Amino acid sequence: MTEFWESSFIENQRMWGFEPADSAILTKDFFLAKNVKDILIPGIGYGRNAKVFMDNDIHVTGIEISKTAIELAGQEGLHIDIFHGSVSDMPFENKQYDGIFSYALIHLLNEDERAKFIKDCYNQLKPNGYMVFTTISKEAPMFGKGKQLGKDYYETPAGVKMFFYDADSITQEFGKYGLLEFSEIIEPHKNAENKPPFKFLMIKCKKTSE
Repeated sequence: MTEFWESSFIENQRMWGFEPADSAILTKDFFLAKNVKDILIPGIGYGRNAKVFMDNDIHVTGIEISKTAIELAGQEGLHIDIFHGSVSDMPFENKQYDGIFSYALIHLLNEDERAKFIKDCYNQLKPNGYMVFTTISKEAPMFGKGKQLGKDYYETPAGVKMFFYDADSITQEFGKYGLLEFSEIIEPHKNAENKPPFKFLMIKCKKTSE
């Protein structure tokens, strides 16, 4: 996984452009409404989804597997703390956050890695903190294509392993971690408008008081 993302960022640099994803904008509004001031973004990349939070006085810390992506973030003026490593190695610190935002990452993990990631994110939330995940849906056009590795889990022709979520798998995996709601979100390719949009699911959880 490290080599894949490192080579992707070296080759494609700012591959998603600079506009934040729609789900990042919606999460920013949600976090502001809930008075979330300090967040963690696992898989922050070069930071295209970080700035919308920072511009609204939300403090951001990141985790990123690609050194090149971290360097690109610095070139874009994102002078924030970013831990270099895989989300599978969380936690990188003892700190707890008001909020966690994970964009288009969890579906790239296998079953054990997803379970650990959700639990690790939940553990890094303060009591009454919120975590928001966006993930690929079984309604996405690439569902069922490529080599099947398990239930709803496929390796795409490009060699990317992806798990496709639906209501059942969301309830199963997030149910014991304060699942509040989930909804479909259509994510356009803002830097490539000719590409069909992704059908994503947005999952919101709240940590109960301890």
